[in-house]
Amino acid sequence: MPSFDIKNNVDVAQTIVPQQISGTVTGTSTAVGVDLQGYNSAMAVINCGAAGGTAPSFTFQVEESSDNSTFTAVAATDLSGTEPSVGTANDNAVYRIGYKGAERYLRVAVPATSGTAPTLFVAATIERGRPDDAPLS
Repeated sequence: MPSFDIKNNVDVAQTIVPQQISGTVTGTSTAVGVDLQGYNSAMAVINCGAAGGTAPSFTFQVEESSDNSTFTAVAATDLSGTEPSVGTANDNAVYRIGYKGAERYLRVAVPATSGTAPTLFVAATIERGRPDDAPLS
């Protein structure tokens, strides 16, 4: 039985609101940066539904920024886990990627899609942990 109260020690923020991504429209333009100030750990969580179309592929990327304006891909050495490329063989799944970098803002983006009429239901969040001031309200 759990004895640690995670609710008051972890905060969750949306970076991609639940949506269907289709064709060449990617989730990069709708990805929102999440402020990590006041937290000492972070993890991206990507929740994928069904992929559709012919040979669909959606490449996910964790991105960081110092100013919440210019985002760049996080170096592999600053990630714990692998960013997924999702198609029909590995859809309907949840992916977790830890962040060990030092930038203030973090988001999940979908910079590339491929296939014929590809579609994917997706949402992504950033879990922020080890707050400077706990418990969270």
